Amino acid sequence: MDSALMQEQQTVDLRSVSLDSLDDWSRTHHCNELGTKDIGKEVILMGWVQRRRDHGGLIFVDLRDREGITQVVFDPQHNAESHKRAHQLRNEFVIAVKGTVRHRPEGMTNPKLATGEIEVIVDKLKILNTSKTPPFLVEDRVHVSENVRLQYRYIDLRRPRMLRNLQFRHRALQITRNFFTDHGFYEVETPVLTKSTPEGARDYLVPSRIYPGKFYSLPQSPQLFKQLLMVAGIDKYFQIVKCFRDEDLRADRQPEFTQLDLELSFENEETIYSLIEGWIRRLFKELISVELPDQFKRISYDEAMERYGSDRPDLRFGLELIDVTDIVAESDFRVFRQAVENNGKVCCLKFPGGVRLSRKELDDLISLVQSYGAKGMAWIKIQPNQWQSPIVKFLGEGVKESLAEKTKIKTGDILFFVADQKNVVQTALGNLRVHLANTTGLANEDSFEFVWITKFPLVEWSSEEKRYVAVHHPFTAPLEEEIHLIDSEPEKVHSRAYDLVLNGVEIGGGSVRIHRRDIQEKIFKVLGIGETEAEEKFGFLLEALQYGAPPHAGIAFGFDRLLMLMLNVSSIRDVIAFPKTQKAVCPLTGAPSEPDIQQLLELHLKVESPD
Repeated sequence: MDSALMQEQQTVDLRSVSLDSLDDWSRTHHCNELGTKDIGKEVILMGWVQRRRDHGGLIFVDLRDREGITQVVFDPQHNAESHKRAHQLRNEFVIAVKGTVRHRPEGMTNPKLATGEIEVIVDKLKILNTSKTPPFLVEDRVHVSENVRLQYRYIDLRRPRMLRNLQFRHRALQITRNFFTDHGFYEVETPVLTKSTPEGARDYLVPSRIYPGKFYSLPQSPQLFKQLLMVAGIDKYFQIVKCFRDEDLRADRQPEFTQLDLELSFENEETIYSLIEGWIRRLFKELISVELPDQFKRISYDEAMERYGSDRPDLRFGLELIDVTDIVAESDFRVFRQAVENNGKVCCLKFPGGVRLSRKELDDLISLVQSYGAKGMAWIKIQPNQWQSPIVKFLGEGVKESLAEKTKIKTGDILFFVADQKNVVQTALGNLRVHLANTTGLANEDSFEFVWITKFPLVEWSSEEKRYVAVHHPFTAPLEEEIHLIDSEPEKVHSRAYDLVLNGVEIGGGSVRIHRRDIQEKIFKVLGIGETEAEEKFGFLLEALQYGAPPHAGIAFGFDRLLMLMLNVSSIRDVIAFPKTQKAVCPLTGAPSEPDIQQLLELHLKVESPD
């Protein structure tokens, strides 16, 4: 805060300010509503003092509420008592004024404000509450740490940008509810205290006082309950629901988050795609006036990994991976030949204009790909009349000609090569691709590129757990034509899962579900979940599948993440009213906190120090 302003604020003894009650006053307008059409009207406005300007005779106050700002004027010639009291006003005092709307003097209009042509000359002032000096100005252009903002979130939310974000969120929620209601969905609430089931992350557990030693789990998603609703014949369900995951955080994650969840009976992938595209189109058109295509792109998981090295590709720029395994197999470069002999791959990335990169920058890029599992990275700069690289001497003219033809290189380009097992190559170059785009501004920030990723692998091998794990979750249906491979070659089976990706960020994911008990038990077996464990954790679902479970499919969207992208803000915390920090702490309330000893005794719990 400006030091002069702080000093002035602190000169007021807040205890000496007499406070008023509203009595029979009722607000007539908000602070962004009045215009020249209201000239001559007597009005009552209420809000916070954004700033006070004392011009000797006149005192000007910018009065703010959630909608905007109106200038109010205290004139000793008009009302001496109100003018005298206005000397006590300071930033963030809560006041009510009664006065008359008039034109601002010639040359004093403010085109930046919706109310910039008028002002209110005050007849009476009521001071409803005082305010300590706030820790930062209630303005958008403030430089203050996020921890301080979250500690005083109730002040942070007064800032115009944060208010706009919450208004945007409100409108998005209303559009969503109306859209799915119009399409025949029922909004049904599912339990918050439920049974712990594996969903891919750690559960938050809630101890039971009534049943000592037993715990509820906060839901990571309503997955099983929405499937049970389909068995119950609800047909079309949706819910805007709080979900909880005890996982490491980052800018687009929170321990508690909002999810749009939905499920449909007797429908397939095409219905889901069409429905969701319609909802997204409406959100973007009504909220940010962006027209989206009638149909979003679709790419299979295998194609996405081969072309972009990621199952959430950013399509706002090119830089596709190029498989050159067959070409470099004929070279004398030992690293390439060994990778090919070990049934691996050699892929490259063409970066236009890359010859400008210094040796240090190249070394940093090599370190980057090594952090994703690659042993190293080779490069070739395409200089005028020559190829510059330590590996060029190992490439014959035939290999160079084939590389040039396949990569369509031009002078000034650079080629980056990674040779290893397929998954390492794709992951390393995929992340290099995104890094190069982010650091060079290749991605158009005003562009929105959606793509459906389809046909994910059903399972993948976990070297840590020494078993197959579900790529999505255990209730995802396999492709019908590949069911026969489940017992013998499960890693070759693809699922009927789909993710919707926007600008390289997964915003939603779902699948056609398993609706037959025999198939569900078969999948549990592949995942190493025995009959006893399956019955203990999922017995209620297996039982339900025997009572006429219809074919069904669904999807869930991270609502906060979608809004973050639409508003082009860098953190998910800017679209949530009271978020946690990246360390899962609430600076405002101090959560998590130590419980009272009596609470622990009632729950039959004993807390031991981690030491």
